[in-house]
Amino acid sequence: MATRYRFGDNENAHFVTFAVVHWIDVFSREDYKEILVESLRFCIKEKGLKVHVWVIMTNHVHLIMSCKEGFKQADVLRGLKKFTAKTIIKAIEENSRESRKDWMIWMFKRAGAKNTNNKVHQFWQQDNHPIEL
Repeated sequence: MATRYRFGDNENAHFVTFAVVHWIDVFSREDYKEILVESLRFCIKEKGLKVHVWVIMTNHVHLIMSCKEGFKQADVLRGLKKFTAKTIIKAIEENSRESRKDWMIWMFKRAGAKNTNNKVHQFWQQDNHPIEL
């Protein structure tokens, strides 16, 4: 999905926000929130991500981020979203205590079927809405 929002100068911090498809409240569960936090930590340690401020809401995330020299913000964020999407969907599928499992998986498959960029599921909305600061 094309959008008018693009990462600007890679040297500058950006405000980014990204949401779960259909604004599903995935992060109301601690297990899924922890996957996202651990993924952010990994990107900070290994992918050159600098997170200046962050907040995880029940269905979306806000970051003020930049990257160390040699890393591209768009690439790091794309990798973060791809990994967390796969990992969280797998965690939902394997969670025997998840009362919303069937509904959420159905919604992720439904969104994935409408988007040619996905093979099966779509977890995140495609837009990151980056705003250069």
